[in-house]
Amino acid sequence: MASGREKAYAYLKDTVLTDPEMQGAFVSEQELADRIGVSRTPIREALLLLAAEDLVELVPKRGARVAPLTGREVRELMELRGLVERYAAERLVAAGRVPREELRALLEQQRALTGAEETREFIAVDHRFHASLVSAVGNTLLDRHYDGLRSRQVRAGVVAVFNQQGRQKAVLDEHEAIVDALAAGDAPAACAAIDHHLESTLKVLLDG
Repeated sequence: MASGREKAYAYLKDTVLTDPEMQGAFVSEQELADRIGVSRTPIREALLLLAAEDLVELVPKRGARVAPLTGREVRELMELRGLVERYAAERLVAAGRVPREELRALLEQQRALTGAEETREFIAVDHRFHASLVSAVGNTLLDRHYDGLRSRQVRAGVVAVFNQQGRQKAVLDEHEAIVDALAAGDAPAACAAIDHHLESTLKVLLDG
């Protein structure tokens, strides 16, 4: 059974930090404690963990503030994701181990989640799409490294969808291009499709 701190940490990371309206806002420890069903102590412990990850800022006498994604952070996130995902694409094509069925199944899940109220779930599946590509390489340390980007990746995805009308449809088209290139065994085309997808997301985020 998860501890109070673990519950608070997961809730903050998966729900509060990915809420576009909470970017740059202060969180209420008591409200969170009431919502999760724990005391304020686990909330504070979870906030300390998130502060160590630079996901929240602890402001003296004011509390914890959700640290908004900066332009530099978004650029670095996309650069790092590009390095990992291109590497995965090249390795999988070379080894003939592209997880075609899994990627297409996740793409179809996303197609069914295009409503405004389904944005977070859409982006959660988006992360699974990219993570499944990386995971198929079979490198545990690489998986762990990539999973460490999850919170920022999900936050960036949610904000991008809210920033631009029609972004969900564009994401689906970009994902389809990635899958098609991988399925065809065309590593350069897959890498180009990955780059286009990440660059498009970056542009939406920076344009705000």
